[in-house]
Amino acid sequence: MNTKQIQKFFIRYLETTDCHIIEKSPAHVTVKLSSEADRSLSNRPFYWSFIDRMGTPPETMTFKFVFDPEKHRAEEERRAAAAPQASSPKKEPESILERYFGITPPLTGPGRIAQDEVTFGSRRLEQLFQVVRSNGKFVQLFEEPGTAVARGAFTTSVGYTSWLAVNYKVELLCDMKRDELHSLGIDLTNGQIVTGFHDRVMTKRLTPRFPVGGIIPRQQLTITRARTMLEQYVEKLLRQVDHRWADGAHERLADELERVDGYYGELIGTVEAGKKEAVQAQWDSRRQEMEWQYRPRVQVSVINCGLFHLRDE
Repeated sequence: MNTKQIQKFFIRYLETTDCHIIEKSPAHVTVKLSSEADRSLSNRPFYWSFIDRMGTPPETMTFKFVFDPEKHRAEEERRAAAAPQASSPKKEPESILERYFGITPPLTGPGRIAQDEVTFGSRRLEQLFQVVRSNGKFVQLFEEPGTAVARGAFTTSVGYTSWLAVNYKVELLCDMKRDELHSLGIDLTNGQIVTGFHDRVMTKRLTPRFPVGGIIPRQQLTITRARTMLEQYVEKLLRQVDHRWADGAHERLADELERVDGYYGELIGTVEAGKKEAVQAQWDSRRQEMEWQYRPRVQVSVINCGLFHLRDE
């Protein structure tokens, strides 16, 4: 991801979670977090535990997220050079700690703005990836109605079709690895399954709010039944895969096991009786390692899924 993509992704998250953007430039954004974003990004579990117990209104943090550190430093230097020179502020009365121990209390509280860099590979970006993966495993979205309907000028209702969409990750594993992504959608009214569903919904304008005038017909399939049908479809796809890769993996496994057995078979016959048990344990361990590394297997996992209500075409 480049800087522009990172910034777009980060700001989209901030806007989706209803954060208040105070200032924005191509190099940074200053934002007051919403309660949802603060819980996810501020790393203050004890604070939020206290708020939840006491039921008091929270004071969320304000952050400056920097996407391009060099450009941001240049902006700050230009801003400082253009700013008029302010007169020296009047010295505040010394606190007791400062007077006797030379300690100045640090600036804290709601007025302080924390700053963090959000670049590729940074801790903050990886944190957001984890938050999005955790919170975005399941969504329910509606396609926005046409312009006339959105303005309240509709004369007829808008019909919607409900789709269960699941993005599967298929891993073909042995001493080599191949990944496949399958985005499937199933119509909950008639059981029709389509491939490439992610590309289809990316062309739509979607909202989490139920549209005015929308009508969703009775679903003929339950979510459980639709999920089972999609899993059966994935199994059918896997049966059609050319499995010569697995045959090759079995051959390499047999070669490796033969090599391991030949080595340890000779070794165990030459060692002292007291060491045979240790050699046998090492032999078994090496065979297990070879089995895990070379034996072919297929692993299917769900990346995310959602219920999409799309306008009838």
